[in-house]
Amino acid sequence: MGETKEISIRRPDDWHLHLRDGEMLKVVVGYTTRSFARAIVMPNLNPPITTTKLALSYKERIINALPKEVDFTPLMTCFLTDNSDADDIVSGHLNGVITAVKLYPSGSTTNSSEGVTNIAKVFGVLERMEKAGIPLLVHGEVNDPSIDIFYREAVFIDRTLIPLLKRFPGLKVVFEHITTSNAVDFVKSAGPNIAATITVHHLIINRNALFANGFRPHMYCLPVAKHESHRLALRIAATSGDVKFFLGTDSAPHSLSDKESSCGCAGIFSSPTALEHYTQVFEEEGALDKLESFASLNGPKFYGLNPNKDRIKLIKSKSVVPNDVEVSNINGKAIKVRPFLANEALNWTLAN
Repeated sequence: MGETKEISIRRPDDWHLHLRDGEMLKVVVGYTTRSFARAIVMPNLNPPITTTKLALSYKERIINALPKEVDFTPLMTCFLTDNSDADDIVSGHLNGVITAVKLYPSGSTTNSSEGVTNIAKVFGVLERMEKAGIPLLVHGEVNDPSIDIFYREAVFIDRTLIPLLKRFPGLKVVFEHITTSNAVDFVKSAGPNIAATITVHHLIINRNALFANGFRPHMYCLPVAKHESHRLALRIAATSGDVKFFLGTDSAPHSLSDKESSCGCAGIFSSPTALEHYTQVFEEEGALDKLESFASLNGPKFYGLNPNKDRIKLIKSKSVVPNDVEVSNINGKAIKVRPFLANEALNWTLAN
């Protein structure tokens, strides 16, 4: 058989996305809408989106920031805290405002200081969510300084996730941005109410990328990239056709100054070429026939939504990842964001 020159798939969705707010939102949202029809929007703003009212207001700001004549649906989430109101969450879900609830262990990542300090404090909310069928989206790392950062995902599975699902066996859970073979094995062995998202950067880089000829802050994310064996396990899972795994970029823009500071922020801005990079990974694994399931079908199936009807085309054509993106200009000083693998070559191009 000859080389595949183009593929057509149902328009995909991004099941894990950071859009930020304000001027940043206005610029970065367009990079998502060029490829994706829907996206699960993360609630870890400052202050976080902790109620239905705040989620609705944020959704309106996103819609107002969309490019003209763009068909895109932001799917809103609620930030879980020790004091979350179960009635508000269930009501927000029933009224179509809140799609899911996000669990951040307090201090585990960007703007997560108001996250859950002890999982037992939210058992009442989780019980109501289990009954109502509301998905729990999990940042699966323990925030324990005594645990090596490369093992915090594996420890979270043992300490938190396994006991949690024994207590709430019917709870729908998305294990977000998994980075280890431990997480792959856990998700595969769990019931149909457990799924996982996989980012494109964790399919492409391992932990060595952080230290290539010096520290590389634009390769720093949380959870951090792991050993090469874990990256390979993620690639096998993503390209396997298993319905439990689906696309979630975890695209998380930060300004250059915040990334390159003495305490650089965690997050990789992959939206500009995420779909092209996913396509390249699937081609490398000989699994282009599985891309549509991973990108366009498995996520909607888990969330109980219909796949998108329209289609997009990707062409085997050389292009280049965009350079730094200007998001604002303050007193003549440009505030910029650097895309993942900026200025590097791409093998695939979105036809539109």
